Amino acid sequence: MKKTLVVLLGPTAVGKTELSLKLAERLQSPILSADSRQLFAELKIGTAAPTPEQLARVKHYFIGNLHLTDYYSAAQYEQDVLREMEVLFQTHDTLLMTGGSMMYIDAVTKGIDEIPTVDDETRQMLKEHFEKDGLDALVKELKVLDPEYYNVVDLKNHKRVVHALEICYMTGNTFTSFRKAEVKERPFHIVMVGLQRPREELFERIGQRVDQMMADGLLEEVKQVLPFKELNSLNTVGYKEIFNYLDGEWPLELAVEKIKRNTRVYAKKQMTWFKKNERIKWFHPDEVEAIMQYIDEQIQ
Repeated sequence: MKKTLVVLLGPTAVGKTELSLKLAERLQSPILSADSRQLFAELKIGTAAPTPEQLARVKHYFIGNLHLTDYYSAAQYEQDVLREMEVLFQTHDTLLMTGGSMMYIDAVTKGIDEIPTVDDETRQMLKEHFEKDGLDALVKELKVLDPEYYNVVDLKNHKRVVHALEICYMTGNTFTSFRKAEVKERPFHIVMVGLQRPREELFERIGQRVDQMMADGLLEEVKQVLPFKELNSLNTVGYKEIFNYLDGEWPLELAVEKIKRNTRVYAKKQMTWFKKNERIKWFHPDEVEAIMQYIDEQIQ
C-alpha cells in the first residue's frame, strides 16, 4: 500500500492545533509542523507553539529545533522533512503534517524551485544597497535585470525584490530563469484537508488569541529577543509591533491592536493562497467526524 501524507492546513487561529492532536491520535502518527516561526525555540508564545502538554500528548517534529540566528529556508525545510518522512514511513503507513506556512506546505507537496543559496557577501551588499538607496531604486534595477519577474512580483514587498536582485547579482542570470514551478512527483499519496471559518468568527478568534498571548507573557518574550530584532526570523506579526512599543513609537494598547489587525491581514493572505489549490478539501473545524471519515476514505 502506498504511504500517505495527510496535510491539515488553514489560516492562523482557525483551530488546527487541537484537531491535529485528535487526528494524530486517530492515525497513530507523529505531527510534522509546517510553521516557519514555530521552528525557533525562542518564539513560543507569539507563534502559538504547542504547549508542553500538547507536545507530550503527540510526538512533534520541527518545533523549537532552531535558534533565531540560524539561517533557514523553505528549500531547506523541503529537504529536512522529506528525509524525516523517509525514516518515519518505515514504521508508519500514514503521517500527519499541519501548519499555515504556505511556502513550507508547497515545498513538501509540490516541491520548490532549486534557487541558489545567496552567499553572505551578496546578501550584505544588497542589504546595504536597500538601506542606503531605498526600495524604489531596487525596483528600477529589477526592471532592467529581470523584467519578467518585475511584471509579476509584488513591488512593495522589499524582501522579494531584494532576493531577486541577490540572485541576479550572484549568478549573472535572471531570478525568473530559476522559477520553473514544476510540481515534483512524490513517492507517497497526499491528502490535503483545509480548515475555514466565517470571517467574523475567525477574526473574533484572532482577537481572543492575541489577548491570551499578552496574558501569557508575550511582552516579556519580545523583550528577551529585542537584541535580535533585525533578524529576518523576527520580522513577523506579534514581534515587530511590540518592538515599536519598546522603541517608544507606539503605546502598548496600539501595538496590541496592530497585532490583531496585521494577523487578520495575514489570515486573509493565507486563505487567498490556499484557495488556489484545488487539491484541498475544506471543512469547518467542528466537523471532526466528517474530516476523519474523509481522510479514512482517501487512505483506504
